[in-house]
Amino acid sequence: MELPEPELIRQSWRAVSRSPLEHGTVLFARLFDLEPDLLPLFQYNCRQFSSPKDCLSSPEFLDHIRKVMLVIDTAVTNVEDLSSLEEYLAGLGKKHRAVGVKLSSFSTVGESLLYMLEKCLGPAFTPAVQAAWSQLYAAVVQAMSRGWDGE
Repeated sequence: MELPEPELIRQSWRAVSRSPLEHGTVLFARLFDLEPDLLPLFQYNCRQFSSPKDCLSSPEFLDHIRKVMLVIDTAVTNVEDLSSLEEYLAGLGKKHRAVGVKLSSFSTVGESLLYMLEKCLGPAFTPAVQAAWSQLYAAVVQAMSRGWDGE
């Protein structure tokens, strides 16, 4: 799957990748605002978080944020050859399905990703940048969705 603007993706990601944990926290804070029902999916040692703030400050969840930002980083690195990531992303989809994540929640994750990029980039978050990221994210989710197909 060819993406029209790999350079826009790479340039805009550079700003985010300087402090991935900070920006990843913005992404997940937004996600919990938009879809609070996702919070109970994050349990470590059978402990439920009482609030998104509680979750966002836990070491285990910060580790999850780091992993998510690494996945995005990998997609950015391979933006011109996303098909090379298909097996990996399908496996990631399977893992998410196993813990009870619904495929539909990924559209909220996409909105949260765009929100984070807009907050990070400010005026540099142009319609062209938004369109390029929407396409990249759609391609990633399409690959991950194979994890729900049971293929």
